[in-house]
Amino acid sequence: MTEINTQKDVYLFLHGRMDLKEKAMNALTTKGFSSDKVVMALPNKVGNVGDYMAMLWMPPNPDHVKIQEITKVEEVKPEGMIGLWKGVSKEDIDTIQLE
Repeated sequence: MTEINTQKDVYLFLHGRMDLKEKAMNALTTKGFSSDKVVMALPNKVGNVGDYMAMLWMPPNPDHVKIQEITKVEEVKPEGMIGLWKGVSKEDIDTIQLE
């Protein structure tokens, strides 16, 4: 398993479940991420290679947070709600249960 560098930014995807934001933040801080390193994911700004994505999984009724490492960022034309994240390649590296 890949070692997570908790000093890097982690982009949080809630998939519309704002009611689970606090639980997701608690899960990430329990994992060692500082709350100031957690960035709410927006369609018009993506992370860098080596940063992380954290998403509530599996929509529509998530029970855990999936952590992924960004492995590649390609320039793309934004598309729908995904926006610029369409050009981001990532690799699953961990999961954290929501409590």
